[in-house]
Amino acid sequence: MAIYTKEEARKIMEKALSFSKADVCEINMGGSESGNIRYARNTVSTSGHRSNQTLVVQSSFGKKSGTATIDEFDDESLEKVVRRAEELAQLSPENPEFMAPMGPQTYDEPVSFVEATAKITPEFRAEVANKSITPAAAKDVTAAGFLNDSAGFNAILNSKGLFAYNKSTSMDFTVTMRTNDGTGSGWVTRDYNDVSKFDAAAASNAAIEKAIMSMEAKAIEPGKYTVILEPAAASDLLGNMASALDARTADEGRSFMSKEGGTKLGDKIVDERVNIYSDPLHPDVPTATWNGDGQALKKTKWIENGVVKNLAYSRYWAEQKGVDAVPYPSNIIMEGGTASLEDLIKDTKKGILVTRLWYIRSVDPQTLLFTGLTRDGTFYIENGKIKYPVKNFRFNESPIIMLNNLETLGKQVRVDGNLIPYMKVRDFTFTSLSDAV
Repeated sequence: MAIYTKEEARKIMEKALSFSKADVCEINMGGSESGNIRYARNTVSTSGHRSNQTLVVQSSFGKKSGTATIDEFDDESLEKVVRRAEELAQLSPENPEFMAPMGPQTYDEPVSFVEATAKITPEFRAEVANKSITPAAAKDVTAAGFLNDSAGFNAILNSKGLFAYNKSTSMDFTVTMRTNDGTGSGWVTRDYNDVSKFDAAAASNAAIEKAIMSMEAKAIEPGKYTVILEPAAASDLLGNMASALDARTADEGRSFMSKEGGTKLGDKIVDERVNIYSDPLHPDVPTATWNGDGQALKKTKWIENGVVKNLAYSRYWAEQKGVDAVPYPSNIIMEGGTASLEDLIKDTKKGILVTRLWYIRSVDPQTLLFTGLTRDGTFYIENGKIKYPVKNFRFNESPIIMLNNLETLGKQVRVDGNLIPYMKVRDFTFTSLSDAV
């Protein structure tokens, strides 16, 4: 087994650290047990199990550092990897932004491990595939999906006395459903720490329904439309916005968060209904309670009532600016409302429902303008009902503009480890049509 207990991991890491002759030494250790199943053309194509363990040593002499990795933990191997890291450090140039490891820290007890997820079996995975393939075949639809589940740990120990340990579980599921005439496509994604929250049949049926509904899509003119963004669509743009909440790029004039004479920290940049925070202890999207540097992660407000409340400061940049370091978020949680997708559709006179976005690329980091395409189910809404499927669009849009054009926030949904609400937005810009299904 590649998953070590807290005590087992610490014993191995302390043994490795005992071989160090460097000024400072940091050791990271991790391991996981994961399983997967993949299917396409309504047939299982691959399945497997992977057991993986690694130990990484970073040795530093002054501002010169070297890193070496190993996956064998006997004494001889541990000494060998430490010596190798030290050799590489002596050969390396100085890092002008080197930060010495931190001393002991205090961490909250994580809630990211769920035993049921760690005990997923091959039979469970096969049944997930069956719950996609069987209903798809019955409706003249072809399924292609992937399920991956994992249980693992990470730990860090350094020569300054810092030690941290975390266990976590996760499962990720995606499936694409295509009608056999090639004109309709539906898609869903699901991810959880706790597999008991996962309903494979419901997820697959949602994708099947989208595929059938999207058959024979009609072309409509590009332009500015009221759109309902499903959380999977909104998540991509919000994630790109969150990456701009970085103090250094803002201070250096390289991001949307820059402004003449400083940054937009404290400025109102979006609708006052927008509240975004991170929280490693949130029961729906829990994460480790420390980051790769060993910094403690706490609940942090990033945007409150539309106002920028925090920017992320690396340890180096915080030292340069004489402020406290602010770790980057481990998840993104955007507060929503009570409206369901059905409620949002019912309250829309004319608009477009977007299932997901893909192939997103930055156009202008200064304005956070992005371009990309809709995919796997795009529908025209009229008088509170979905009237017909429409061909996919290319869009040019900024999440900042999007969040200033909010009409309604709906219920939150977990997407890629984040909590994102359904949202209805006016004047979303579609620039051209795409023939892709």
